[in-house]
Amino acid sequence: MKKLAALLLLTGMMTGSFACAAAVSNAPEKGFISVNTTANTEVAPDVAEISIAVETYDSKSMQKATKENKDISDKVYAELKSMINPANGDFIKTADFNAVPLYTYSSNNKKSFDKYQVSNSIIVHTKSIDKVGTMIDKAINLGATNINNLTFSVSNYDKQCNDLLAIAAKKAAERVNILAKASNQTLAGIKTMDTSCSTNSSSRVQYRFLAKNMATMDSASGAVQESASVPIQGGLIKIYANLNASYFVK
Repeated sequence: MKKLAALLLLTGMMTGSFACAAAVSNAPEKGFISVNTTANTEVAPDVAEISIAVETYDSKSMQKATKENKDISDKVYAELKSMINPANGDFIKTADFNAVPLYTYSSNNKKSFDKYQVSNSIIVHTKSIDKVGTMIDKAINLGATNINNLTFSVSNYDKQCNDLLAIAAKKAAERVNILAKASNQTLAGIKTMDTSCSTNSSSRVQYRFLAKNMATMDSASGAVQESASVPIQGGLIKIYANLNASYFVK
């Protein structure tokens, strides 16, 4: 009798489980409409970041190469520091310092020591866009060997992004209402909403040259003269906002 009661109880539990599962699977699913909208704007950059390289070499002594690099870097630091405004968030920092021996390889792949190389990468972050060309001139004239990179950006990027996303969201709401109405449906809430912002790649300027390219030869006297200030234009930066949204309808 006890075995029979237990069997009936187990059967009832299993039947109840199956009934519950059937009820869930038969529940009506909500339909939804997905839309994609974008918004964009163009703004003038107000931040520049310059990557300045100082490279020195010596065929006999790493110490000499390091000292020469330090002397040049100190001059560059001092000059550029006088041209920035820390109150605006401007700063100068060392991004990378490296000291290595360099080797040459013969045709039979035999390695031979060539010289020591010391390199220092100086980053200048500034809102003084109008001084960027002069900063580059000063650095090169003081012994910097390369301008590895020059990037322009917008300090209020987050605000610009948020404003554009608000525009994209309004466009999405208008569009989904039109689609729902045309389909004889009524909106019943937001299912998903994914957003993103990005900028165009034109804000990055590749600016590479050697120090000797900053000098010109006077044809009359044969003297080497410094070139005029490097013309730098930040142009315009385009900011894009993208929104993918799905709305429940009934």
